[in-house]
Amino acid sequence: MKTKPKIIISSLDAERLENLIESLPDQSFPGKKELEVELARADVVDPEHVPPTVVTMNSTVRFKVESSSEEFELTLVYPKDSDTSGSKISILAPVGSALLGLSQGDEIEWPKPGGGMLRVRMEEVIYQPERSGEYHR
Repeated sequence: MKTKPKIIISSLDAERLENLIESLPDQSFPGKKELEVELARADVVDPEHVPPTVVTMNSTVRFKVESSSEEFELTLVYPKDSDTSGSKISILAPVGSALLGLSQGDEIEWPKPGGGMLRVRMEEVIYQPERSGEYHR
């Protein structure tokens, strides 16, 4: 899979993520460059115009890692909201960065720390703040 799917990001998420990236040291997390590229290529829309099947920050999603066929249900969060519950994934984790902006049914290949690629398939957006009318979370 050579082409990446179109991604949509809310203007609020884009602004917060750009500020987060700028606040981190250059080598602070693997995948920083990939996340910057994703933000640069995204269609940025007002939160009210994000389609209901797109992964935004604080969305709970069900996705599959193709290489292992494992399915996960996690909430995509900012690093400050991460915890050890196992129910959240940070945007700074490789899979977290890969999920942002995807629509249900999309697949994307994403670099793994230490080399190799990870193929992720977005199965379902279970909860999305924008879909629930939460535009300024």
